[in-house]
Amino acid sequence: MKTNLGLRDRLAARNPEKALARGRELLAAGEHKRAFTLFVSAADAGLPDAMNMVGQCYLHGSGVSASVVEAARWYSRAGNTGHVPSQCQLATLHMCGLPGRLLNQPAASLFTTLDAPEPDFAAAESWARLAAQSGSAEGQSLLGFILTNGPELLRRPEEAKGWYAKAASANSASGQLGYGLILLSGAETAEATVAAVEFIRQAAEAGIPKAHYYLGLVFEKAIGLHADLVTSTSHYKIAAEAGVRNAQAKYGLALLEGRGVAANKVAGETWLRQAALAGDAEAAALVGDLYATGSGLPPNFVEASMWYSRAVEAGHTTAARALGMFHLQGAGTARNPDEAAVWLQRAAEAGDTIAQADLAALIATGATDEKLTTPPPVHEWFKAAAESGDAIGAYNYGVCLARGVGVAKDEAQAAVWLERAAEKIVNAQYWLGMMKLEGRGVAADPVVARYWLGRAAEFGFTDALAALADMHVSGTGGERDHAAAKNLYERAANNGHTGAMFALGALYGGGHDIPTDRAVAFSWFQRAAEQDHAQAALMLGRYLRLGLAGSADPVAAARWLQMAQKAGVEAARDELAALAAANQTEIAAADTPPIGQTDHD
Repeated sequence: MKTNLGLRDRLAARNPEKALARGRELLAAGEHKRAFTLFVSAADAGLPDAMNMVGQCYLHGSGVSASVVEAARWYSRAGNTGHVPSQCQLATLHMCGLPGRLLNQPAASLFTTLDAPEPDFAAAESWARLAAQSGSAEGQSLLGFILTNGPELLRRPEEAKGWYAKAASANSASGQLGYGLILLSGAETAEATVAAVEFIRQAAEAGIPKAHYYLGLVFEKAIGLHADLVTSTSHYKIAAEAGVRNAQAKYGLALLEGRGVAANKVAGETWLRQAALAGDAEAAALVGDLYATGSGLPPNFVEASMWYSRAVEAGHTTAARALGMFHLQGAGTARNPDEAAVWLQRAAEAGDTIAQADLAALIATGATDEKLTTPPPVHEWFKAAAESGDAIGAYNYGVCLARGVGVAKDEAQAAVWLERAAEKIVNAQYWLGMMKLEGRGVAADPVVARYWLGRAAEFGFTDALAALADMHVSGTGGERDHAAAKNLYERAANNGHTGAMFALGALYGGGHDIPTDRAVAFSWFQRAAEQDHAQAALMLGRYLRLGLAGSADPVAAARWLQMAQKAGVEAARDELAALAAANQTEIAAADTPPIGQTDHD
């Protein structure tokens, strides 16, 4: 489409310099189409500054449809004449990614399919080097960045340091930031650290948002300065408001926890959400945590699942484990062990040792369908870790051998690995103690069993507390000590162990070396029975039938005894028969008139 030019524009178009100057006037006045026409006229006459302006118009869609490819063509024409600003633009465009195969071809048609752009650091380095060698501070800073952050083959830290230094000496803010960071990475003294931080501060004062982010880190981590969370958070805020993703995550976390700023969970979630939407994996996982735990926000497992999924897509392994547990527990989604295995495996294969253990435990339960979930080589992961000296790996590999997860069941070898792990891992202490107690894979040794279970019990390991209490009651592996057993059972019961609750009922019920207290016994039997402990239901029914801890209650007794009978407790049948007989006796007694009295009296 032609653009109508006025007389002044047509006169300016006759001279390239005047066309360029007139085009700039029109661009400033908002007359983009007329400006573009004059820039093209001057560029076709060979004026590099005009070629650069045509490139800018295409890049920003000023007076013409935006096209990065066309912008690059014009910048290339200008850059090849030695036009430094165009060379810098080309370096930046290639770092961002250009469909480079089109640069030397005719303009793309409407039906051309473009390859997904990928960064071309080699081309970027070439253009940046031309600009840097011409003395451009911007080009020097760009070249320093490429040589520091580009692909491994292009990285030359010492050369980068030199280019950054030149840019910084020319008061380039980006050069100051780059030079400060490269100095900080190699600082070995307090003085060197302070000098490096000063360059970063200069860049921040010049208005570079990323410099504010790094200053936030400096004040948070006390790098060359005293820690100052208020100052740190203020720098994170500036960078976050300027769109720096990492700073948004940091500022959001500071608001959540009230670090250097008044706590505000809603605002914190908003900033974390922004960072997550921009691709920050940790921020997405934190938002997922917020909705999963309901920490300051209403719990929402569906929302949590969505954010964990976003975190996983960005490479966050712990979030994959969380998603696995959601599917395993049916939180925010239908319970699906096979889907849980998929997510746990994803985290496990990324090296998450907790996910590896959870996955192994899931497979050992047999809840997954082998047609849908191919068992991963969890035993190989654990074996490799164990052989490297990792105590957790030794424990997990021992459990795999003990249960036959992925390998043939071998309790003797399991005991070997569990013993290696037992000095550091509480779970291994319990497993080894039980194997020594029951003689599984090793010769039974109650004394050693009591030692290992005691070690685990010291850390409050619930099953170890209950097992050690049983040994104190029976005198296995040492003296009988019912008082010690009572204390251990109480700790286990308070952790939710129903067997310990039942055992406490039995201890207080009489016949042991602690004072009999049937009211206390009744309360423990009741707590265990309410959590579906069948033997406790039997004892509760018996207490209620006979009134051993208060008034008899045949109706309640029948309910608990029936529960015990359904669970397969044979003695419950006799108790129910006795209860029925007592009821019949009461009925018969009620129907028999007193002596000397008849129905006709």
